[in-house]
Amino acid sequence: MKKVLSVILSLALFASFAFCFAGCKSEKSLVLNVYNWGEYISDGSEGSFYTEKEFEKWYEAEYGRKVKVNYETFTSNEDMYAKLKSGAVSYDVIIPSDYMIARMRSEDMLMKLDFSNIPNYKNIDDNFKGLYYDPDNAYTVPYAYGIVGIIYNANEVDEADAKGWDLMWNEKYAKKILQFNNSRDAFGTAMYKLGIDVNTTDTADWDKAFEELQKQKSLRYGLVMDEIFNYMESGEAAIGAYYAGDYFTMKEDQAENVDLKFYYPDPTNYYIDAMCIPSACRNKELAEIFINYMLSEEPAVANAEATYYASPNKVVYNSETYKSDMGEEAMKVLYPPTDNFAADYNKYAYKNLDAETLDYINTLWEKVKNN
Repeated sequence: MKKVLSVILSLALFASFAFCFAGCKSEKSLVLNVYNWGEYISDGSEGSFYTEKEFEKWYEAEYGRKVKVNYETFTSNEDMYAKLKSGAVSYDVIIPSDYMIARMRSEDMLMKLDFSNIPNYKNIDDNFKGLYYDPDNAYTVPYAYGIVGIIYNANEVDEADAKGWDLMWNEKYAKKILQFNNSRDAFGTAMYKLGIDVNTTDTADWDKAFEELQKQKSLRYGLVMDEIFNYMESGEAAIGAYYAGDYFTMKEDQAENVDLKFYYPDPTNYYIDAMCIPSACRNKELAEIFINYMLSEEPAVANAEATYYASPNKVVYNSETYKSDMGEEAMKVLYPPTDNFAADYNKYAYKNLDAETLDYINTLWEKVKNN
């Protein structure tokens, strides 16, 4: 009996040591996995605010524990979705676009947020709450927003041609035109040009947009996402549809023989990207603390300045320092006047489409890419 009791006590002692070791180890090695767009955060380059590292320092000072932020990037909502859907990876914070958020929410791929861990949510402007992709404000915190426009090199493109979506199909600039390398944005350019509702479920409408993209095929230099920066900055390409904020990044780095300019075609896409927590998150509370940190003034201003995207955060656009740093042109482009942002957004933004329509679009998109 004593021998049995001795064995039991030994096993219990071993288990307690194992538990302590595991607990101590976890305290020393907290990890936060963040998945975001490329070029979409202040990354410490040229002495700028290094968001991930500053969060690590702030967290240790605030909570007395070390944390390591693993930061990865994606180039399209569709690539991000496919990676998470596969179940092969796990992230704690992701920053997809509105229509993809709606899709992921409908497929139970997102967790509801505990806003007691995100008190800085009060900084988000009310215009960005209660929108279609998260009507109850339960799953998301807006990070940035904007409007799709056309960037062009004024040294190669006639100013008279720089209007509407027609510029993307102008034969004068054959092999100088860049198109989005993602299905929703690429089809969007064709549908806005043709006056078709970008949220239609009529396959005939998608066929028309497909034919329009096929007409553009001989004019395109390529299908791109982040590659557009190098092509436009160097002058290798002369025309490209892209997100408003990225125009200023390109303009900053343009070659001497390049003169980049920008305009909004009418109509065009309004979009919002928001911070979410995927259902496979391994540390939800830490993820919420990170989201809350991102809404505080220093990182929020730094990220808005670094990315040149419009911010839904009141502490950002009310900051006189931010306005001064961005400059008059950037403020006019990024924050165009609107009587009712929500109305414009609801009218032109991409919505979540049903599975049958998405499958049909994907089939057409494969033809666009392969042909």
